[in-house]
Amino acid sequence: MDSSLGRGLRGHMVVCGDNALAQRVTKELASVYRQHVTVVLPSLRGGSHGPQIAGLAGRRGMSVETVEARVPDDHALIQAGIERASALALTSGDDQLNIYIALRARRINPQVRLVIRMFNRNLGRYLADLLDRAALLSGARPAGDADAAGSPGEVPDATTTVLSDSDTAAPSIVAAAVVGSDKVMHADGLLLRAKERTLRTVDRRNPLCTLALMPATEDTRNSEGASDDSDDEPDEEQRRDVRRRRGAGGGREGDGGPVLLPDQEDLAGLPPEREAVVLEAITRSSRTSAVRAPRLPRMLAVKHLFSRRLRYSMLAMTGLVLALAAVNWVVSRETPLHAAYVTLLDLFAINDPNIEEPPAEQVLQLLAGLAGMMLLPLLLAVVLESYGSFRKAAALPVPPRGLSGHVVLVGLGKVGKHVLERLLELNIPVVCIEQNEEARGMAVARRHRVPTLIADVTDDGVLELAKIKRSRALLALTSTDGINLEASLNARQIKPELRVVMRLFDDAFAATVYRTLRDSYPAAQTRSRSVSALAAPAFAGAMMGRQVLGSISVGRRVLVFAAVEVRGNPLLQDRTVEQAFQTESWRVVALDTASEEERRQDLSSVSSTGAGELEWRLHPGYVLKAGDRVVVAATRRGLSRLLAAGPAQRGSRPVRRAEGASGDDAARLPDPRTP
Repeated sequence: MDSSLGRGLRGHMVVCGDNALAQRVTKELASVYRQHVTVVLPSLRGGSHGPQIAGLAGRRGMSVETVEARVPDDHALIQAGIERASALALTSGDDQLNIYIALRARRINPQVRLVIRMFNRNLGRYLADLLDRAALLSGARPAGDADAAGSPGEVPDATTTVLSDSDTAAPSIVAAAVVGSDKVMHADGLLLRAKERTLRTVDRRNPLCTLALMPATEDTRNSEGASDDSDDEPDEEQRRDVRRRRGAGGGREGDGGPVLLPDQEDLAGLPPEREAVVLEAITRSSRTSAVRAPRLPRMLAVKHLFSRRLRYSMLAMTGLVLALAAVNWVVSRETPLHAAYVTLLDLFAINDPNIEEPPAEQVLQLLAGLAGMMLLPLLLAVVLESYGSFRKAAALPVPPRGLSGHVVLVGLGKVGKHVLERLLELNIPVVCIEQNEEARGMAVARRHRVPTLIADVTDDGVLELAKIKRSRALLALTSTDGINLEASLNARQIKPELRVVMRLFDDAFAATVYRTLRDSYPAAQTRSRSVSALAAPAFAGAMMGRQVLGSISVGRRVLVFAAVEVRGNPLLQDRTVEQAFQTESWRVVALDTASEEERRQDLSSVSSTGAGELEWRLHPGYVLKAGDRVVVAATRRGLSRLLAAGPAQRGSRPVRRAEGASGDDAARLPDPRTP
């Protein structure tokens, strides 16, 4: 590529990497957001996805250029135009390499927005703070300072967003296993699901909002589970044509596709059997509820340390000693304490022989010595069983008897670790299968005492030990497509109606496997998931300077849920929730009610941990003011239009209230919570 091309650009996007995530992020930016993208990769002819990225560069309708460099050093970054770029995405799986490139890019262009892929979240948080501090010291505009810059987009906000592709994709994978659908989003401790309901049942279900109105003449549910990266959103002319046909047919026939974000006029007068996609809250999770509270010590805890035979033997020996002490008390006519003391001396063979004592006491001494000989192997058994019990307690538990309704998780690597954490947050019983004892997720399994089998899932009998017949779903999330497929096929042989979610890297292979399993097992649900495909929208959204909490597919179209600052946006500020709504473009679905201190956290962390305070049932008359931050459900082009109307949005930090601004800058007419 001619280096002058990259240097002449301004405000374009730069992506570093040649993996599946880099390819999908590039396609998302070029096709959905219509951005010019420059990809820095080692080779267009080799590597994991070099040829695929080269194909994007030659595709019509996409503005994609490439720069070949074995290591993205200063020369390669300058050749890609980093000094004039708006955002840089680092998609390598090597955390150290991403840190190296991020530091160099921040030094060359302190104002570039950085989106970094990192697995170590603690290190990523420290790195984000370091890079943001470096940007502020270099004079870059802080996020949310609307007065520090002139027109929007004139000076890009120098933010740093650290994302983990496996952590981003985990909610969708868990949802596919637990709910049976990929139309799920996890935010603020809530598991939100987009569910098709008839209008008759919508009022009874009391959903959070209506996302789409399904066409009356075409069943679009058969497209669920298929992967589609296109953005088939209609333009303005198509929207007008749809409205004309809907008006001519009373909103019942001839729509040709779902109507996203309909208003009440669209729903009025429709038959009760008409289907709509609504947003429902499935459950509220708690991070602490997955960890069992410590129990008080119990006297009967010995049953967990010793076997039943040993407990009976100890009880019999205790009874024998008590009987000998009682007989000694009767024969010697001494006090009970003296009789017990003498019996114990005889039992341990440390008393003098009773040569001059009556025959009865001599017989008792012999019986006590015999009981002492029997006590020695019993004490040895107690020691050995105690040692074995403590070793067993330190090891991972096995699946207990009677376990049912659980999820079998195969693979505790990068993806499996995050999926296991999500399942524990939702209090869903899990049985794990992992061959490597040093896998990343093993520490989580040990900490939470999750039943885990250290075995190869392809071996005979392993799935049976995991109680696959009584399970609700199988998650095959290893890094090898062959192992995931073999585990899924074996599970289907054992339980044909089992819900299966596979992690597959190759798209063509995944599509073939999905169609074959769907046709072979029509009564069962099969999902094939690509981590890069699930994570790409969040990475692309962060590069565009927005916080994307998740996305939900409706037919062949996509609704994006993103956090938006109200300040300076005329389409939101000083408008009621009802007035801010735009049919088929965006809808305000939640309000962040957290305090200023809590809002200094990333909303992405709020969505994954449930630490935020989002009010999902807003009063239609609530007035949005400058200090608010809202969550909107929008089409991808609608979100672009919404953010284009306001100042530049910061991707990973909340907007701070301007100095001297009070909480009464804009009147809050009704309470945001619906009475």
